[in-house]
Amino acid sequence: MRHSITLVTGATSGLGYAAALLLAAGGCQEVIVTGRSLARVQETAAQLADETKRQVFTPLELELDTPSSVQSALTALVKRGRQVDFLLLNAGLVPFKQRVLTAASVESSQAPLIGHHQLTVGLLNANLLSRNARIVIAGAEPARGGVPFFKLTDLPEFAAKYHQGNRAAAVEALIRSGPNVKYVPNNAYADAKLIIAWWAAAMARRLPSGMAVYAVSPGGATATKVVRSASPVLKYLFIPIVNLIPGMNQTPETAARRYIQASEFGTDVSGLFFASAEGKFSGPIEVQRQPHLHDRASQEAAWQAIVKVSGVDLSRPASLSAVS
Repeated sequence: MRHSITLVTGATSGLGYAAALLLAAGGCQEVIVTGRSLARVQETAAQLADETKRQVFTPLELELDTPSSVQSALTALVKRGRQVDFLLLNAGLVPFKQRVLTAASVESSQAPLIGHHQLTVGLLNANLLSRNARIVIAGAEPARGGVPFFKLTDLPEFAAKYHQGNRAAAVEALIRSGPNVKYVPNNAYADAKLIIAWWAAAMARRLPSGMAVYAVSPGGATATKVVRSASPVLKYLFIPIVNLIPGMNQTPETAARRYIQASEFGTDVSGLFFASAEGKFSGPIEVQRQPHLHDRASQEAAWQAIVKVSGVDLSRPASLSAVS
């Protein structure tokens, strides 16, 4: 592993924990592991060190749905002054059965992206990502569309119907689960992951030369805590069906390897969304070509909405060509 310093969000269990193990095994000099509770993430760092027999894990408290916590984490990273080579934005949340908003009025499954945006932009503005840094953010298969039990919002149609065609306002409405957004947990999850894919594409256009970002679906890996808040349909119908079909599920370690694989990709595929082949939830990852993922107007609208909701933007973005 060529990355000397990595940072993994949501590392106290599941895919984040598995990724931290893989990164240490790959030779990383330091793996910064984050979690909501300092005590819990300190315990995690100790467990990882014991399991790998390597003292390379640094605990960092980070609660992504609390802006002050993200800022405190950034302050700690700035004080350290060491550049991060690989930023793995793994933390996520499956929506609850009933609509749940954060203190900042953000729908719960959208909140990790807002926190990840604040963290990533903060690191970029502080010059704390190395010149060839790689950023991987966790996506999910429903973002490509066509996944049973999940339905994506048609953003142009939604914007035309309720926001006078303003897609940025429409994305903000989805992020906040605001007026005219009917809350359906699985659909909220699909929309959240689609907005992540759009964010990655918009971020790629703003990164300095040499850096790259990718949205990556880990695929099916139901043996994690991420499904604890899942809807009954997802938890008791969809997941059991998936678990019965050979090749439709995988271990957390296998799923986390997708993140590590993507961290070695080049700048030529920066901003793209990688997931399983159509109809699959495991196996090799490939670039997703569905037109809605590559709609530049929607990508830029997502960026504008996220900047507005988070209150954070890049201070020195790369020059952008005109948005089509």
